[in-house]
Amino acid sequence: MASTARTAQDVRRDIAREREELADAVDELRGDLASDIRSKLPVAAAGAASVGFVLAGGIGATMRYLARRGRERDEKARVGRFRILRR
Repeated sequence: MASTARTAQDVRRDIAREREELADAVDELRGDLASDIRSKLPVAAAGAASVGFVLAGGIGATMRYLARRGRERDEKARVGRFRILRR
């Protein structure tokens, strides 16, 4: 079995070349990721606003407002605390 002898200088040169290739690949990936995030920023902002509305209780407040408006009408059906009312 023949083995090739590598000197310390060969190993250092290979490691330096691998480092440069890795740095180039990381720079390329960072550039692609930043452009993807910038292109999707309006969608992300709309999603964040929606989540903020829900977390702030917007749905609960809306349902309480709608339920308050209909308390004086005839009740057709009830599911839990929600009612279907006849006008």
